[in-house]
Amino acid sequence: MSIYLDSAIAAEAEAARELGWVKGITTNPTLLAKSDLPVQTIFKRLTELTTGPVFYQLITSDFNEMVAEGRAAFELIGHQTVLKIPASLVGFQVVARLSPEIPCAVTAIYSAAQAAVSQEAGAKYAIAYVNRATKLLGDGVALVREMASVLAGSNTEILAASIKSPQEAVASLQAGAHHLTLPLAMLQSLTTHEFSAQTIDEFAKNGRGIF
Repeated sequence: MSIYLDSAIAAEAEAARELGWVKGITTNPTLLAKSDLPVQTIFKRLTELTTGPVFYQLITSDFNEMVAEGRAAFELIGHQTVLKIPASLVGFQVVARLSPEIPCAVTAIYSAAQAAVSQEAGAKYAIAYVNRATKLLGDGVALVREMASVLAGSNTEILAASIKSPQEAVASLQAGAHHLTLPLAMLQSLTTHEFSAQTIDEFAKNGRGIF
């Protein structure tokens, strides 16, 4: 299992690096639009702030343009590149073309059928937007469970995104997600619990140690 930061902000990537257990960075066009920096500058900085994968999502929609954009992203990001390619007819064609060269993730999956095609096209990751799927389909965790059933025994791993609570994160993992990607605030929220804080305070008040 790996947990990734979902952000294109360098300061957040630096904070995630300081946590010590965040394994990579996912981005998307909306996150990139939140920065005034050139995209090239953003990715140069992000690759300096993690040794893990850095995900770039294609925004073109024509097959040849998508292939060219994917290769340009690889030239920019290097060996850390994972291409996020939208789940569509042409998107799966692009995955089939580029996956032998560059690790690919199919994003915006809303059906187990799309997960199956992701695997056949050679994708390394199949991305489910869990909370958004709950709003649109009724149960985003069930979608992850269906994807896990279809992908069992394959080399395609499920990355759960659009996670809005620690409970939703855990439910996604229990349903079969291999990885999570979360905003910085959500990453931090995974580490805390009111009873943990209470117990720590009790040890500090009543216990003894080296210092």
